[in-house]
Amino acid sequence: MAEKSTSKKLTNLWTTVALLALVLLLVVSYKLKDMLKPSVAATAELNESCDLRKAPCTSLLPGGGTVTLSISPNTIPILRPLQLDVKLDGVAVSKAEVDFTGIGMDMGYNRPTLEPITKTQFKGKAILPVCVRSKMDWEAKVLLQTERGLIMAPFRFFTLK
Repeated sequence: MAEKSTSKKLTNLWTTVALLALVLLLVVSYKLKDMLKPSVAATAELNESCDLRKAPCTSLLPGGGTVTLSISPNTIPILRPLQLDVKLDGVAVSKAEVDFTGIGMDMGYNRPTLEPITKTQFKGKAILPVCVRSKMDWEAKVLLQTERGLIMAPFRFFTLK
């Protein structure tokens, strides 16, 4: 009889531990959701005619202003340090990040926060991972924290292995 009581207590204990772990996992997932997929207040149109491998690219922001992104070296090598430069005109920004996303292939989380150089310029570093493909298409989303909320400006480019 004592064995049944101990067994029942252990079962209840493990059930409680499992439920607490599940609740903790749900809370962490909910909190990370905003970090991984932030709520965007406005999105700039993609300037498909611009090639970051040739020159800096500029995008018109919704509500006014522009953002210019440059990546150097402009060959955009993989597994090598890249210098990111974001210049702003006509928009006040408190924080700038660049979120690199592989197009057609999940390349993991890669979102460096840029350091403010002036009120209109942010700089930072990034490294792009290697891909099994010889040519990989990417989208660099410049994320700008403004008084109106988060504004996103997408830029496309490719890397070669």
